[in-house]
Amino acid sequence: MFARTERLTLRPGWADDAPALLAAIGHEAVVRNLSRAPWPYTLADAEGSIERGYATPGPSFLIFAHDGRRCDLVGGIGLGPFRDHAHNLGYWLTPAAWGRGYAVEAARAVLDLARTLGVRQVVAGHFVDNPASGSVLRKLGFTATGEVLSVFSTGRNATVDSVEYAIDLSAWRGETRIAA
Repeated sequence: MFARTERLTLRPGWADDAPALLAAIGHEAVVRNLSRAPWPYTLADAEGSIERGYATPGPSFLIFAHDGRRCDLVGGIGLGPFRDHAHNLGYWLTPAAWGRGYAVEAARAVLDLARTLGVRQVVAGHFVDNPASGSVLRKLGFTATGEVLSVFSTGRNATVDSVEYAIDLSAWRGETRIAA
């Protein structure tokens, strides 16, 4: 399954993508905000992540940004089970891609796909020390549930508080809210 937006292509990872995946995600500033990625992140981790991507329930994509004639791997995004929820949105971007609106653009495409597949509710969360991710979720129309969960971060080797959000896709129309 593939998705195309104005500036991005979302597609499953291929074995040949492993070195580019390592280069994109292999930053402590990225991995520390993820629950399942180890630090340090290795080529074997990238290869395993791509291999597992084909076995996960729900869509899982690498994010490629189109810039002129270039098409660079800039992140990853997926929708799948996490804890007690069947449809949890997770995403990351390489630091060079931060602040360009790619996370909102990619997530909008994944949420639209989820709605087309009949998914009604999606949850997501962000570590309390990563407020930029909360801004992305609010721009998409997610609302805070009032829950703060303790989530283990493999990259930090520690439990971190995570602010939880949810969105009802039956009322969502793909709009992006302008929010701080």
